[in-house]
This record gives sequence, structure tokens and C-alpha cells, in this order.
Amino acid sequence: MNATTAATPGALDAPSALVDTHCPYCSLQCGMRLRPAGETVEIVERPDFPVNQGALCGKGHSAAAVLAPGVRLTAPLVRDFDGGFREATWEEALDRAAAAFVSARVRYGRDAVGVFGGGGLTNEKAYLLGKFARVALRTAHIDYNGRFCMSSAAAAHRGAFGLDRGLPFPLADVARTGCVILVGSNLADTMPPAVRYLREMQAGGGKLIVVDPRRTRTADLADLHLAPAPGTDLALALGLLHLVIAGGHVDEEFVSSRTSGYEAARAAAMAHWPERVEAITGVPVAQLRRTVELFVGAGTGMVLTARGPEQQSKGVDTVGAWINLCLATGRAGRPLSGYGCLTGQGNGQGGREHGQKADQLPGYRSITDPAARAHVAGVWGVDPADLPGPGVSAYELLDALGTDGGVRALLLMGSNPVVSAPNARHVTERIRALDALVVCDVVLSETAALADVVLPSAQWAEETGTMTNLEGRVILRQAALSPPAEVRSDLWILHELAARLGWEKGFPYDAEEVFTELRAASAGGQADYSGISYERIRAEEGVFWPCPAAQGGPGGDPGPAAQGGSGSGAALQGRGELRDQPRRTRTTTTPHPGTPRLFLDRFATPDGLARFADVSHRPAAEEPDADYPLYLTTGRVLAQYQSGAQTRRTPALNSAAPGPFVELHPRLASRLGVDEGELLAVTSRRGRATAPARVTTAIRPDTVFMPFHWAGEGRANSLTNPALDPQSRMPEFKVCAVKVEKAS
Repeated sequence: MNATTAATPGALDAPSALVDTHCPYCSLQCGMRLRPAGETVEIVERPDFPVNQGALCGKGHSAAAVLAPGVRLTAPLVRDFDGGFREATWEEALDRAAAAFVSARVRYGRDAVGVFGGGGLTNEKAYLLGKFARVALRTAHIDYNGRFCMSSAAAAHRGAFGLDRGLPFPLADVARTGCVILVGSNLADTMPPAVRYLREMQAGGGKLIVVDPRRTRTADLADLHLAPAPGTDLALALGLLHLVIAGGHVDEEFVSSRTSGYEAARAAAMAHWPERVEAITGVPVAQLRRTVELFVGAGTGMVLTARGPEQQSKGVDTVGAWINLCLATGRAGRPLSGYGCLTGQGNGQGGREHGQKADQLPGYRSITDPAARAHVAGVWGVDPADLPGPGVSAYELLDALGTDGGVRALLLMGSNPVVSAPNARHVTERIRALDALVVCDVVLSETAALADVVLPSAQWAEETGTMTNLEGRVILRQAALSPPAEVRSDLWILHELAARLGWEKGFPYDAEEVFTELRAASAGGQADYSGISYERIRAEEGVFWPCPAAQGGPGGDPGPAAQGGSGSGAALQGRGELRDQPRRTRTTTTPHPGTPRLFLDRFATPDGLARFADVSHRPAAEEPDADYPLYLTTGRVLAQYQSGAQTRRTPALNSAAPGPFVELHPRLASRLGVDEGELLAVTSRRGRATAPARVTTAIRPDTVFMPFHWAGEGRANSLTNPALDPQSRMPEFKVCAVKVEKAS
């Protein structure tokens, strides 16, 4: 396909054929089937896919609505002389975009051109976007919105275990464990099909403990609900470890043989006695003791975290403290036990593995590692010395847009930071200060509306590519339709832009060809996909990484990062059956089976030992005071997703959740003289938002909650604090100080 020809929209082949694919939304990547129906598709259940077994939430059921011509972008747009948009040919739009990148590079230097990616991009797109930044643009400035989601958990995971994969076990194992502590996740709203694993666990006698400042629909399912003040999860985890130690519940043999750093973690925990923790968190001592009783009383257990403890300026330390609880009790690196992160975005896992992070190269390699640079440069056919070094994190990149030393021309793909970034009013001002903004998206988002060039992208039902779900399962989306005549794939767009920048070769736009190159680039890295192919994914309902290609001769061992997966001694099979299994000898004719379960033999650290984190509680970057006396926390609602760019354009979802609101406790409402539905103004040191009151006892009296899916006057991220975690550079979305009053 070239810039002037495209396939006619509609079914690719037989119109009645069912195409196996996956939902375009969250990290479950639920399986579904598509039946082409003119310019759109009918969504059909796919009961054989193991993650959701046919179940879909409302977002999945209604995903086809965004394919409608009146909803999506259907032609390139360029900013005209009068300041408005007009439709343009692909040649004009691409030429203008490339010229803007060249102009910024000539005038200000290579790092004046930047790239901002998204956690919903396929692995192929994320990989090629990183290559485009580092080879075609030669800029250090690339990061993505996944920095705002899982980066703290990723850093803590690597610090403790030497490797970051959201869940080191399949979701099916959750249903067979004895106790789950779910921290800062409203799973019933954010990924409803996953709730069945919790229900199955409880039906088998397991216990569910939910940690959340709000009594959410997920907390309603819990055997025990802890409601700490926002920003105090670190103290809570330390207090629980204190009680484990004081009660004699430490698994001394596991700690001695499979961990390091325990003494420092023990000393920190002993400084967080129960009464001190109650004073910090508001969680009663009796509930702390009951939590430990349930967790250590079960033979197996898991701690699962989400954005609640992670989106804090101490998110890495907080997750590290929850991992410490698992390590001290021997609930890691063993069947049906461990720590896991519930990744949020559709490809939040794969998106952080293959090169669109500021400090990363494909295969989860470090961009500062000479061997990693040499390997990837060899695959790309460039000199390692020509690859730029690490850039800055997502918020730091956005914060410096249009400034001296900052990015002046930005390529943005699959993200909407005008709504989703912290301190969003400031970020919007910085985006407006750019010399040039080029946006690739499926709809005219609030960020795309500020662009100089808008390039319409093909959607999930119109293109093929891989995603990696929260389990580390690499799955395959498959096209059921051709896109509209003037819509192109993101891979094709990168190919054409690279050609205009002097790279006629090296940027293929066939997804499987890109994946073949990704496999080679990832080979030998922690996230090794070299043994995965489209054919295997189709045949096996996904393949878990690491999955190296078969090595010459007998063996082909995946190395310490992968040991303990399928084929290891005492491997967990299927839905949780434990059976001894001899270690297999692989030859070049026997493919690696993939790695559903990590760490059963050893951890991925150089010495094979898990590492305790030496952490202590500290306050949030901004605590309530006389001027701003309340906590604000933010999150999602059932019928919307992320910045709402797609779900707010879906009638069924928008009618269920038509706008923002401020959730507050009746005692606070009474003090303010506020009734249900009355318009409130919420103000922080960064901005103001207005939305109707929703009065409920499901929230703490000292806290208000706002969902973050909307732009305009109800934009919650006008309020949030961009204070960054020193390790992950995660902004503190989940806690800031605000005042609330009736809107004038």
C-alpha cells in the first residue's frame, strides 16, 4: 500500500468468517471473535480463550462502536493558515510532519525532536516507534504514557526479583491460592472478567483482603476491607511485616536460603509498631492483626497491587514493602504464591519491554549497557555509537516542551496527555508551546485537537499485531476488516516518515515482518521473544515470555530469569495441579515451551536470591493543611477507560457514565452544606475542577474521589501533583491536598 492507494473498507475475506482476536481495552486482553458486518464488526464470545473464557465487560461488548465513520478520523488533517483544520492528502501531511522534525533538528539539535508513545500500542508498534526515535530521529527523547501506570511496580519488581513481569504466574493460579491481599485495585470496575478468579478462590475457602480508601465494588466482595488514608500504604505494609515478625511467622528457612537483605528490612519494620501504623493510616490495630492472621494462616498467598500504592512519589518503596511481606512469609517463588502487579493498559506489559521507554532497548535491555547496545545495533544495522543515550521520563519530557533544551517538535502516538497527565493545565500549556505537534490516533482526542498534523490510524479490528497481557502471555490481534480508504496503520506511517528522513529501508510495515525483527532484537534479553511466532500464538492461545529460540544441541536452557516455568521440577500445571515433572532436555527440534511461572527454582538476580527492600514510611509529597485540608484520590469507573478518548464516544458507555463527579462522605457534605448532585469546586495548588457531588459512606470523611476520564471543567488531572518517585519517575496521581466548596 502506498500513499495514494488503500484497500476498500469492509471484510478482508469471506464476510461470514469469524476472526479470533482480543479486546482493545485493558491488560486482560480478553479473547473475542469478530464477524465482519459492512464497515464494522459483530463481537462474538470466544469461550476457548483461557483468560476470560468468553466473558466480556461492557467496554468489550461495545468496542465496535468506535469503528463507525462518524466517530473516528477518516483522513489526515493539517492546521490551516486560519488556525483551523482542513483535510489533506497523505503526501502533504507526511511531508509537513517530516519537515517539522527536520526543522527542529537543524535549528535546535537532535534532542529537540521527541516521541511520546502509548501503552495501548501493539508490540510491533512500540518496537518500531523506539527504533524510529533512535535511528531515524537519533533523539534520546522518547517515553510513553505507561510511565504513568506500572513504572513503580516495574522498578520494585526488578529490584526484588531481578526481572519485571506483571504477574509471575497465570491468572488461573489466583483462583487456587489461599489468600489474596489486593492493594489499591478496584478490579470489579477496571477489569470485571478477572473477578471470577477471586470468587473461585473464595469458593475454595480462600480469603480476600482489599486495601483501598474507598469501599468499592471490589471491597464489597472482600472478607476484610482496610481503608487507609491516601498515601499511607507504605506504613501499612511495614506494620503488617512488624506483626509477622513479632508473631513468629517469618519463614526462616526460605529467608535464609532464597533471599538477601532481611536484617535491614526487619529493622525498618520493627520501627512501625501497630499503634504507630494505626495513627498514620487510620486502620485499626485489630484489622492489622486480622490481616496477618488470614495471610499467614493460609498455606499459600499472594499480594497483588495496582495503581493505588504505585502512583505515589514513594511508589517503588511502597511496592517494595509489600514484596517484603511476601518474602518474609515465604510467599514468593513457590507454587500458588507471590507478588504481582495488575497491569492496566492493554499492552502495558509489552509496551515497556521493547524500546519506547526512555532508558530501554528491545528485550527489556538497558540503553546504557554496552553489550545491549551492540546487540540491538547489530540487528538494526547501525553503529552502536550512533544510538543516543537515555532520555528523560514522561512527565519531565512533557514539562519541558517548547523550552530551551526541551523538545520543540513532538510525534505523539496513541496517547492523550491533555487529559491523562498530572498537572494537566500546565502540560496543556507546554503542548501549545511546541513548534510542531504531530499526532497519530484513531479519534480526534483533546491532544490531537492541538496538533499541527493529525494522522488517522487503523484500529484494533483492522490490523494484526501482538500484545502482551498482564500475565506475560503474548497474544495475537488479527484483522477482520480493512480500514477506510484514507486511514493507514501506524507501522505504515512510521515507514513513510522514516523514508522522508532518509531511511528508505529498515522500517517495514508488515506486522509479522516487524515481529520477526523484534524477536531477533529481544533474543538473549530478559523479555526474550525469540522463540515466539504468530503460528505458535495461534496454536497455543498465547505464549508466555521468556521464550528463547531453541539453542544448538541439547539444553537450550532459558537461563536464570526463566527457570521455574514449564518444564521445571515441581511445575504447576493447568489450573493449579501440582505434580513432579522431570526437567526436559531440549534440542534444536524442540521449541522452548514458554514460561507461565517464574522464579520457582531461583530468582533472576545475579546470585539467584530475592532482595528485601530497606524502606521506611515517609509522608506524601503534599499532605493536607489549613489551606487545603482534604485528600484527593483519583481513579476509574466501570463504563469509561483511561482518558475516555474512545469510551466517551461510545453511546452505551457514555450513557452509563456521562460525566465526572466528586465523591464525598456525608459528614463532609453536611459540613459544607452540600446536597447530592450539587455542583462542587475542588481546588489544589495547581488548578480547579468542578463536578456534581456524589454523597456516599463508601469513602473516608477526610478524602474526596474524582474519576479522571474527562476533559474540560471536570478534569481531575488539573488538580493532581506531578511530584515524581525518585526511582521510577512516577507522578503522584493518587494523593494530593485539596479544598472543596460549592461552585460559584
